[in-house]
Amino acid sequence: MTVRPLIGVSTYLEAGTRWGLWELEAALLPAGYPRLVQRAGGLAAMLPPDAPEHAAATVARLDGLVVAGGPDVEPVHYGAAPDPRTGPPARARDTWELALIEAALAAGLPLLGICRGMQLLNVALGGTLVQHIDGHAEVPGVFGHHPVKPVPGTVYGDLAPEETSVPTYHHQAVDRLGEGLLASAYASDGTVEAVELPGPPWVLGVQWHPEMGTDLRVMRGLVAAAASAG
Repeated sequence: MTVRPLIGVSTYLEAGTRWGLWELEAALLPAGYPRLVQRAGGLAAMLPPDAPEHAAATVARLDGLVVAGGPDVEPVHYGAAPDPRTGPPARARDTWELALIEAALAAGLPLLGICRGMQLLNVALGGTLVQHIDGHAEVPGVFGHHPVKPVPGTVYGDLAPEETSVPTYHHQAVDRLGEGLLASAYASDGTVEAVELPGPPWVLGVQWHPEMGTDLRVMRGLVAAAASAG
């Protein structure tokens, strides 16, 4: 029997969550993330926020890591003052997910950052972000689509060699690339849509939301790398 690699996915805490008779704080993750891991051949494990000193022990149990999308990264992490259009900080989540990324990189664990996760990967490696762009989240609360063009010869370019329409919802983007990162896909307006580290290990970030679509190639890439590394 083939062993399916264990893929951890970061989650976040949300106050006042209701189900049935209850209204409690909950560790949440949109179901599209674990479903995408499962459809791509992995076992999904939800990772609730924890103290950053536990990040290394957490990634040591995993075969691969996904850092999920979510709120804006607090600009203090890349030495900037907040733009008026930047959302409120999620400090506990920033601290935990940055620790996860750093631990994964140190351990050589295959890593996929999605939207915010890609931005955090860039920031963790010393990069900066554009705090607001137009045209990538046109209707509040509704995912749009736009094409992204791969850079040939990259990990992403090998996974998806043709221009592809992707589900998108974000208003921030990569500005200065973090140390060692390569841009591996662009939108038509020049926005960086994917970044990666020359491997090994397998490290990729995508600005869009593959969990909201049907294209499994990015997640299959992570799962295959996790299976090989394990």
